[in-house]
Amino acid sequence: MTNLGYYDFEIKRRQQRIDRLFEKIRITDDPEMQSHWTRYLCILISGFLETSLRTIYAGYASNKAAPTVSNYVGSQLEYFQNPNMQKILELAGAFSPKWQAELNCLDDRVKEAVNSIVNNRNSISHGSDVGISYGRLKDYYNGALELIDKIQSLCA
Repeated sequence: MTNLGYYDFEIKRRQQRIDRLFEKIRITDDPEMQSHWTRYLCILISGFLETSLRTIYAGYASNKAAPTVSNYVGSQLEYFQNPNMQKILELAGAFSPKWQAELNCLDDRVKEAVNSIVNNRNSISHGSDVGISYGRLKDYYNGALELIDKIQSLCA
């Protein structure tokens, strides 16, 4: 298995964990519990997005660059947090202006989904009330997956 295959496996493993939790929450009979679990899931999805981006770009550097450069890229990616679209575009542009341009052309629905995930996560973690529903979060998650797929295809 190549390093890229390993990185893809790690992302899929995390995605499957979230997918299973979505399914468990969907069948919950208690609306209040579903609301609490949805907020928790939003935090997980934000973390998944953050770690997936780090994993993809670190894998790319590992496969394309000398070990010292790859180590540097990996250490710099540790500082990448709260990945809203602006930060994601800046990170992509640091690797390739072409990648940045391609991500900037993504559907606004995808960009809004990513920003909403991060904004809701920040509100939840700071104790604010958020009105995110299960269905809305599922849509946001699908948008985040589209973004991850696009970045993986750019780095392939």
